[in-house]
Amino acid sequence: MHAVNTGRPPNIGIQPTASLAALAPRAAEARAVSLLLYMCEQQEAVIANHYLKVLEKIMSRLEDKPIAWVVTGSLGMALQGVPVQVHDIDIQTDRDGAYEIERCLAEYVVEPVRYSESERIRSHFGMVEIDGIKVEIMGDIQKHLSDGGWEKPVKVERYRRWVEVGGMRIPVLLLEYEYQAYLKLGRSEKAEILRLWLQRQKRANKRFQPTPTRRAG
Repeated sequence: MHAVNTGRPPNIGIQPTASLAALAPRAAEARAVSLLLYMCEQQEAVIANHYLKVLEKIMSRLEDKPIAWVVTGSLGMALQGVPVQVHDIDIQTDRDGAYEIERCLAEYVVEPVRYSESERIRSHFGMVEIDGIKVEIMGDIQKHLSDGGWEKPVKVERYRRWVEVGGMRIPVLLLEYEYQAYLKLGRSEKAEILRLWLQRQKRANKRFQPTPTRRAG
């Protein structure tokens, strides 16, 4: 297992999705409460080595390719220190990047990349499986808006940061962007986990800020 401690994210200002009391009555939100309580007891994320080994294989195939991509989902969160369970690897990119990544990992493809649309999200989606680990590829993700339209495809370069884990420099999505994305998708459980984590990190940043020194005279 690999412990991850990537430091504190930048200070942010976010609004709560709901109070914990308001979350409790519904089953999904009740699970979020349990997860949040568990998370509060954790000091750092722990990622199983086989996920990092698969990620290393992926990165070795993509390192020389002009593809803008990031790790997102639970692994992206864990790589940034959020103590969540990792069950697969999610890669987000643009349309061309999705098909190029598929070509780079051709021998592992179990679901070819193609345009896919659901009620809340659409993208160019495919899946590979490497050493028993499922890897989802998503290109040009668009989320459904409340006015009935669709947001413009996400440019991952705008929300990308890099983390150093296991000797690798890994691109991930900023957690504050992930928080907003989960809200738009109606995934309140994940959004609430990120909200609490980001607020905890913000408070930690304030505690560690040096006290300004006033010049005498």
